[in-house]
Amino acid sequence: MTTSQSPIIKAFLWMLVALVSFALMAVAGKELVKNIGTAQILFFRSLIGLLILSVIVSVIGIKSIKSTSIKKHIARNTSHFIGQYSWFYGIAFIPLAEVFALEFTVPIWSAIAATILLNESITKIRIISIAFGLLGVLLILRPTTEIIHPAAIVVILGAMAYGLAHTLTRSIVQHDSPLSVLFYMCLIQLPVGLLFALSSWVMPVGIMWFWLLIVGVTALSAHYGMSKALSYADAMVVVPMDFFRLPLIMLVGLYFYNEAIEGLLFLGASIMLFGNYLNLKYERVKENT
Repeated sequence: MTTSQSPIIKAFLWMLVALVSFALMAVAGKELVKNIGTAQILFFRSLIGLLILSVIVSVIGIKSIKSTSIKKHIARNTSHFIGQYSWFYGIAFIPLAEVFALEFTVPIWSAIAATILLNESITKIRIISIAFGLLGVLLILRPTTEIIHPAAIVVILGAMAYGLAHTLTRSIVQHDSPLSVLFYMCLIQLPVGLLFALSSWVMPVGIMWFWLLIVGVTALSAHYGMSKALSYADAMVVVPMDFFRLPLIMLVGLYFYNEAIEGLLFLGASIMLFGNYLNLKYERVKENT
């Protein structure tokens, strides 16, 4: 193994952690929504995550989560909660692969949010990337050939919320650590999840506790794996790796839930990925000039 290959392999291995985490979280969510509400799932996700992170913070010190951007954390997590809620809601009603494919629209909404909130310029390449993204959405939803499931619209709205959350995260991490972002994510979203869950609370029993633990752990490991991958390789390398989420979840959906593998869905997601790749390549060239 050469020195130049080593960081790429490390990035791949950490992305593998993230991909498996996302797939496990999706399966756990699909099993849980049969019995308990989405808000309650998010409450337990935050509770388990907060307990784990509290142990880590107690070991490495409270300074690791010091923040001067509490208002931004609140705004970021309000948007992120909407995105997470929409994601789990979609898992209950439409195929897992469709949820994951529609989530690939997040860079579109991030670019738009960055233009509005961070005063970033809307370049020709970004417009082309957005156009590719919208074309991919049309191929996935096929609005002229069949009725669009309402849950698919909810997932797209959730992707918009994720886009805003990602834009706010970019602003926050200029001053706060990634651990701080995760800690405040769990801390802020915990009472929000509880508030919305109380009206339809169902006490978990048996195997439900196992699936809730999976959701809580994988929510952290997915974020951590992605962050570590980006620390070893830039987005030009990591984003294409992230695309492997789609064939992986297609196989999971086929094997466990008898969900058909659709060529147009894969094609639509591929077009979105290509648009994202063009934008990343342009940004990289711009940084080096």
